[in-house]
Amino acid sequence: MRWPAAGTISSVARYYRVLLRSCARHSRLDEGLKIHGAAITTGLLFVPITFLPNVVLHMYAACGDLVSARKLFDDIPLTHKDTIDWTTLMSCYSLVGSHLDALNLFVIMRREMILIDEITLVSVFCACAKVGNRVFGIQGHVCMVKMGLGFSVKACNAAMDMYVKCDLAGDARRMFDEMTERSIVSWTVLLGGVVKWMGLKEGRNLFDQMPEKNEIAWTIMTAAYVENCYSEEAFRLLSEMLFSYGLKLHFAALCSLLSACTQSGDVVMGKWLHTHALKTMAGTVIDVSVGTALLDMYAKCGRINMAIRVFGSMHSRTLVSWNAMLSGLAMHGKGAAVLDMFNQMLEEVKPDDITVTAVLSACSHSGLVDQGRKIFCSLEHVYGISPSMENYACMVDLLGRAGHLEEAEAVIRGMPMSPNEVVLGSLLGACGVHRKQVLGERLLRELVQLYPHNTEYHILLSNVYALSGKLDKAGSFRRVLRDRGIRKIPGVSSMYVNGQVHHFTAGDKAHPRIKEIYSKLDEMIKRLRLSGYVPDTNSQIFSASDIGMDYTYQQEEKERVLQFHSEKLAVCFGLMSTKVGMPLYIFKNLRTCPDCHSAIKIASKVYGREIIIRDRNRFHYFKHGSCSCADYW
Repeated sequence: MRWPAAGTISSVARYYRVLLRSCARHSRLDEGLKIHGAAITTGLLFVPITFLPNVVLHMYAACGDLVSARKLFDDIPLTHKDTIDWTTLMSCYSLVGSHLDALNLFVIMRREMILIDEITLVSVFCACAKVGNRVFGIQGHVCMVKMGLGFSVKACNAAMDMYVKCDLAGDARRMFDEMTERSIVSWTVLLGGVVKWMGLKEGRNLFDQMPEKNEIAWTIMTAAYVENCYSEEAFRLLSEMLFSYGLKLHFAALCSLLSACTQSGDVVMGKWLHTHALKTMAGTVIDVSVGTALLDMYAKCGRINMAIRVFGSMHSRTLVSWNAMLSGLAMHGKGAAVLDMFNQMLEEVKPDDITVTAVLSACSHSGLVDQGRKIFCSLEHVYGISPSMENYACMVDLLGRAGHLEEAEAVIRGMPMSPNEVVLGSLLGACGVHRKQVLGERLLRELVQLYPHNTEYHILLSNVYALSGKLDKAGSFRRVLRDRGIRKIPGVSSMYVNGQVHHFTAGDKAHPRIKEIYSKLDEMIKRLRLSGYVPDTNSQIFSASDIGMDYTYQQEEKERVLQFHSEKLAVCFGLMSTKVGMPLYIFKNLRTCPDCHSAIKIASKVYGREIIIRDRNRFHYFKHGSCSCADYW
């Protein structure tokens, strides 16, 4: 590196500052370190009039080197630190995820009577939004008003965003109404909050009022329609945005819309976005974030082979990409494939606890107990990962499913942190499968103390009693639940047909074609019985008022109720509404019951259909009378 041959201290310092600012702009930490070292060697860093420590501080902060930035900040005398220096360090804390430290620094800043500006307030509101600290955010708003900065559009926008992300959309709306000047960002921030917290209708009203709409506003509105399963209106908005207004779907917008497709299961929109990305980015490499969003969408919409193809076509992959692919394979019960890919991943990137969760989940769904146990025991000394709560939950689920309940309980008791409801609930679920009521009662007592209003665990234990033949105890338990107002979450099965989503609940009467569906259901059940289907009445647990009725009548009633489960209604509608031979894709919000699982296996053979069901835990591929889970789920 060549330095000026001669010149005053101020001119040399100016040269240093230019170089350091360039490193900050381009996040060139290595070059910045060399320049910092040269400034120390020449002694220029210690000349007060140069203010070089302040510029070096900004360089480290911009590059995300919090340790170096904090050390320099502490070394600079208080008299030589201005508002920009304090705000810079606050921004660095937020950049690396230390949002609480950023807020604590603001408290010290106010204690030292340092003046604040709009950029300082933006940093404060952003940190509050990240951690959901509405109390601090409100105090920041008060401070903004007292300091006479309420005119700042940037600060007001950041405050509105804080209110939106802290579930205070009403406050955001009031702030918006009080603003004397608004930017397109102001409208867009409010739109995001209204859509999220006040609903699609209110959001559309605000969207139509906007004097100007940018790409973000169009994306927010389109994604909302996708998430709420209004595909036709979503396509109309997209067409208007792209062709009438000439706007483009950039990487962030594509990722947002693909995420909405993932949540709603709308693979038709997802495929259209994939095609659009390929056309508009012809000759260029698809951004890694878009590729990751694509493979995640395909995997969670039941198209795992497409997800694998997208993953294979990616020119670069991040840890997030690998984790998305591993999680997708795990959901589809492809345990062996996950273990193979995990070994490939270790050659490129270092795994994290999310990776481990995906791998252990795959082992759990595939019954790979020894492999999962080996990976879990190797976390700290092989991979340098401290097990997270999610890792423990997966390990307990793995052992519980396989019947190793004592070992699973030992894992829970050996956790360095208190188990949450997912960990305890996993073992309670295993108690239901393996009918271990004593352990189940003990677990429920813990869960009731921690989460008294969670209905699922109460219902599960009452089912354990009933399945164990203790009908009186089950009846008594359910009466207590009923008196407390605790109700089971209703099961809902959904499917897309011709671009429209159709929802079904058990015993549904609301669907416009429900009479045809029930007629088809009667025909289907008859054909299934001829092919060997026997209703699994153990899958249907009656309420307290039903216990004690005549046994024969009780069995008939159980069979009748089982017949009207939401999955069977969805299958019948799919058989009626799609061409012969087409696969059926169904999404269920709860775990598929054993009776529906048995019935749909036979239906896949009788009707020659591939039936794919995504329940709360995983995918089930029914084909030729068998399921991909091999009856292990």
